[in-house]
Amino acid sequence: MVEGLAVLGALVLDAALGWPDGLYRRIGHPVGAFARLIGGLERRWNRPNFSFSARRLRGVAAMIVLPVMVGGAAWGVETVAGRLAGSWSWFVVALAAWPALAQRSLYEHVVPVRRALAASDLPAARMAVGRIVGRDTRDLDAPGVARAGIESLAESFCDGVIAPLFWFVLAGLPGLWVYKAINTADSLIGHPEEPLRAYGWAAARIDDLANFLPARLSGVLICLAGGGGWRILWRDHAHHASPNAGWSEAAMAGALGLRLAGPLHYDGIRTEKPWIGDEGGIANAPAMRRAETIYLRACLLAWLVCALATGGRAWLG
Repeated sequence: MVEGLAVLGALVLDAALGWPDGLYRRIGHPVGAFARLIGGLERRWNRPNFSFSARRLRGVAAMIVLPVMVGGAAWGVETVAGRLAGSWSWFVVALAAWPALAQRSLYEHVVPVRRALAASDLPAARMAVGRIVGRDTRDLDAPGVARAGIESLAESFCDGVIAPLFWFVLAGLPGLWVYKAINTADSLIGHPEEPLRAYGWAAARIDDLANFLPARLSGVLICLAGGGGWRILWRDHAHHASPNAGWSEAAMAGALGLRLAGPLHYDGIRTEKPWIGDEGGIANAPAMRRAETIYLRACLLAWLVCALATGGRAWLG
């Protein structure tokens, strides 16, 4: 029962507060500490004079050091809370888990994009979406901006909500924060280009594994929340370069009845990517609004799944 209360408490705190700017300015965010540790290891172990195999081995070592340190710290917090806080240990664990969730943050980053499009302020919309995507946004038209916002919301539903919850329910506070550390490492060093191709290999592969089940669960939840999209989910999930990101994007494209992805520009270079979804619907501000509604419903469904999973475990235990 304590575990279920901890999960629900973390979800409520995140939904109600997000990660407030004032708190961020005062103490930062745990992911920032991960980034400093990852960056320090990379500077030390990914030197250009090392061979390809030596850099790959050091990247593997980094992905052992990082989870052990983070998981050990989280285990310590969970253990001390259980011993000192007694029946209130769930609240301590919920507080410690709260920063790892991003339900409110994802929503609050997408809404300004939709509002700018609704106001026909394309420059503001490009600026807002540029804060949440890696592609070039300077020359995006309105549908391109809307697609970028919807894709970011759908893909981040897995990384920012479902995967952390999955590992929290499965492995407690250590599972949650080890996942966040792995996901942060993938975003920082898990790139196929030099100079990270060898060193970041382990981070990318481990992140793929950590997201394997959560990504598929994310797609199912989006289809349930959107009342459809199953055909596109099954047909187009493999159109994404990532083995996992395509599930939630295909589900959202199918639920909305429009196309996502397609050719993009990165650093001025056009990258040919296949479309996800069918032609028909128009990516615009109303479509973004529908995507936000689906996202919120999917989050509520995730709450229900967590309650059933933790409640069922307590009943069986």
